Amino acid sequence: MAVHPRVGVVNARSRPDRFGLMALIAALVLLIAAVALSLVPQPALAASLVRVTNFGTNPTGLNMYVYVPDRVAARPAMLVMVHYCGGSASAVHNGNGRDYVTAADRLGYVIVYPEATRDGHCFDVSTANALRRNGGGDSTGVMSMVSYARQRYNVDADRIVVAGFSSGAMMTNVLAAQYPDVFSAGSAFSGVPAGCFATTNGSLWNSQCSGGNLLKTPQQWGDQARAMYPGYTGRYPRMQLWHGTTDTTLAYPNFGEELDQWTNLHGVSRTPASTDQPQQSWTRTRYGTTGTTATIEGISIQGTGHSLPMAGMLPYSISFLGLDKPPTTTTTTTTTTTGPPPADGCKVTASVSPWNTGLTETITIANTSATAVNGWQLRFTLPGGQAITSGWSASYSPATGEVTARNLDYNAGIPPNGSVQIGFQATHTGDSAAAGGFTLNGERCAVG
Repeated sequence: MAVHPRVGVVNARSRPDRFGLMALIAALVLLIAAVALSLVPQPALAASLVRVTNFGTNPTGLNMYVYVPDRVAARPAMLVMVHYCGGSASAVHNGNGRDYVTAADRLGYVIVYPEATRDGHCFDVSTANALRRNGGGDSTGVMSMVSYARQRYNVDADRIVVAGFSSGAMMTNVLAAQYPDVFSAGSAFSGVPAGCFATTNGSLWNSQCSGGNLLKTPQQWGDQARAMYPGYTGRYPRMQLWHGTTDTTLAYPNFGEELDQWTNLHGVSRTPASTDQPQQSWTRTRYGTTGTTATIEGISIQGTGHSLPMAGMLPYSISFLGLDKPPTTTTTTTTTTTGPPPADGCKVTASVSPWNTGLTETITIANTSATAVNGWQLRFTLPGGQAITSGWSASYSPATGEVTARNLDYNAGIPPNGSVQIGFQATHTGDSAAAGGFTLNGERCAVG
């Protein structure tokens, strides 16, 4: 082998391989560090936006996402957060709806995000199916999400609220009109009255409404909302409405039409009970009652277009929706029954909150069998003198005596070890005890 005279040859065995030894030492150091790190307690993974599939009836193929904070309340409130046209669940979760998320981390409530999947990612508030309770439109899928989350996270049924931006604000109005027995309050940023966007040609856009040219009387708007849930005579959700005065996408006159609709639905005067300016360029009017949780609240933003919400607005929405309030409490009445022991298939818990001549009763139906229930009828007997005036999450007939509660489209299924929660408001003549004698699809249920 030719060798350069100045370099020469070193015998590989004549001295230790210093570089190999150094590499071995470095590898040992890394191994020791890795072992030490593995022994140090690691922080839990932070809460994140999670997609949910197979949540129930979903005729229009919406996506469902849910955010559950690391420290969720024992009986959390639930916010249904509906995105804008062209938006997505992650867009509002990480963008202009972020204040709802940070508040959820602090207050322990759950956020459900419906996500439109059609071209344009707008919600349908226009077609006949979309504007009818359990009609098979987008709102039907949203209510399946609500039912799923209520059962899974032990949600406080009295604190289910909805909020939305633009297309989501229009859906907020529609959901509150169609399911007034489910939602306690809504907050709509740059929306239109429920039913304003109705079309007859299959289009999801109504230029007359968007331009602020569809004007009706308060009674007409109220009747249009009531037609979405025929026969309902109970209370409607409290409503907070926001709009910019220079909005040209969903023109500003829609703000007044929304106020017309909701004051009519609540049967309160269109004349404000109070007017103030919580911030510069804001004008806030309250109707029916005043205070943070007024019956209806309208906030007009001077010189602002279709760009809501803006910084500082969502905390007002959070307070109005009652998301910063503690869970509701009820007086639990345990019913006793006589007769043969109940079967192992179902268990019912009933809680009653009475007042002078009225009450509300919440009933939880648990499937304690190993087989899923697909479609249900719950029969029970009301104490003498009680009469149901309105109900939620089921249809009820008759109003007195032996009553049958039947499932709605979105809560027909009860998986093994799962449950659904229903309820009603009733009058009484002195006996405010809970119902009794519960049977599910003809099978007697345990009570506890």
